This record gives sequence, structure tokens and C-alpha cells, in this order.
Amino acid sequence: MSEADQSETGREEIWLEKYRPQRLYDVVGQETIVERLQSYVDRDDLSHMLFAGPAGVGKTTSAVAIARELYGEEWEENFLELNASDERGIDVVRDRVKSFARTSFGGHNYRIIFLDEADALTSDAQSALRRTMEQFSNNVRFILSCNYSSQIIDPIQSRCAVFRFSPLPDEAIEEQTRKIADNEGIEITDDGIEALVYVAGGDMRAAINGLQAAAVTGSTVDEEAVFEITSTARPEDIEEMVTLALDGDFTAARTQLDRLLTDEGIAGGDVIDQLHRSVWEFDLDDEAAVKLLDRIGETDYRITAGANERIQLEALLASVALD
Repeated sequence: MSEADQSETGREEIWLEKYRPQRLYDVVGQETIVERLQSYVDRDDLSHMLFAGPAGVGKTTSAVAIARELYGEEWEENFLELNASDERGIDVVRDRVKSFARTSFGGHNYRIIFLDEADALTSDAQSALRRTMEQFSNNVRFILSCNYSSQIIDPIQSRCAVFRFSPLPDEAIEEQTRKIADNEGIEITDDGIEALVYVAGGDMRAAINGLQAAAVTGSTVDEEAVFEITSTARPEDIEEMVTLALDGDFTAARTQLDRLLTDEGIAGGDVIDQLHRSVWEFDLDDEAAVKLLDRIGETDYRITAGANERIQLEALLASVALD
């Protein structure tokens, strides 16, 4: 294949889909869950399931892998995927789910309905879903996916086997990104891998997307390329900003914040997230760390509620500098 053809292919393919695991045992970082799910598949006897956990940790991939292993080439005919964040109302539960559940099918005993982001369903829709789960339990199995299981009503939770997916370990993300880089012929430095792992924060989707975006430049993927393409602050920049505030130099800390927000173009919410992740990296005693976490939490709440990001972050630094 010529260099031009390779370039064209790279533009057409999304690595996230190209390298999505096809079988359960290819799902990395969730070994205990994979083992439990595989036992269901081996017996060909699924229960209703609830997958709970943060984004990019393998929930959707695991659901699709189950269908692939159960139904083989016919998996798409026996697998209905809906996204509840797009279709929130009770009508989708009454119409699309019931229509699929009632459709006749071949030699399998049941079909699978995968409802992604089920915690976005309204209470009425969840109640309708509960009744539908009861009505069609003979020929349909539901797999619900959510970020927060607390948003799923108890009657649904009690009808499901609950699987709690955790953020992926750094080792799993590093191994997968190195494998993809090798396969794509991408040169990536060790600090580039470390940057991808940091940016991902346990989210494989973020790591793979970040790798592909950084590789578009055609040069070596290093730390600078990763942080620039993902609009993420370097950990040392966050640490310097907070250290200046802790030393009482509010003006210098504010200047550093202004550089991150204006020159780097980093969103205030992302700064808060990185601050939260970095708290225990500072040389603080437990009491001081708790105070800082409390202030970060308060600032995050205010920004989420609609307050001005810059003002709230400056107020956070000011409160730290005044101690």
C-alpha cells in the first residue's frame, strides 16, 4: 500500500472501532467481570444485566461481545441497541422495545436489548421498562448500561445481575495504546504514553482517540503532542499553580491560571478535574488536603450550577493563598 493510500485509510478508519474487542476475553482491565460474563455465555443462559461504571471502561463493548459470541454472524439481527440519552421518553420503551421483543426470531431462545445510558431515562420510562422486562422475560434479555446505578429505580435493579465496571488500570491502557501504535506504525515516546495514560484517567476511549488525534500530525507522538491535541494541562503546570497559591503568591498563581485558560484554551471544568486528581501530589498534611478538597468541591458545584469559571477558579486560588 502506498503512503497516500495509507493516509487515506487512516482518515477513513476510526481506531476506536477498528480495535474494539470482538470477544469477551479481549476486553482488558475487567478480568473478574469478563470471567462472570463468560460463564453466562458458556451456559447460553443470560439474566437481565445492569452494567454500571464510568465512560470508556468496556460496558458497551462487553454487551456487543456477548451478542457476537451467542449469535455469531446473526448477532445484529438479535441485538437491539438504544441510547436512552437520545430517546428519553416513555414512547421508546412502549414502542421500539416492545416491537423488537414481539418480533419472531430463529433458533435462539431469546434476543438481547441493550439500553445504553439508561440512567437518562425518566422515572415514567423506567417504570414502563420494568413492566416490559416482566412481560417479555421469556424471549428477551435486557442489558442496561449507566454511569450511576443510583439513578436506576430499585425495581429494575432487583431484576438485574449488577456488574460494576471500574476505571481501567494504567497498565491496561499503556499496553493497549502501545499495541495500537505498533500496529499502525506510529512512533511514540515513553513520555507520550505517560501523557496518554494521564489524559485518559482510566478511560480507554479517551486514550485511543487521543492517540489517533496526536498521530495525525505524522510526526512522533510525544508528551507535547498529546497535551496539545487533547487540550489538557500538564500535571506540573497544575502543580505549579497550586504551589504558588499555597505559598501565598496569589498574583503568580492567577497568572498561571490565566495562561491555562487563555493561552492553552483549557476549560475551567477540566482544570477542576485535574486539580482534584493532583491533590495528593502536593506536600500537604491531611488537614490541609481535606480543606483543599472541600474548596475544590465547592468550586466545582458552583461552576456546574452556572457560575463564571474564571471567577470561581480565581476565588479558589485566593482562598488557598490566604490560609
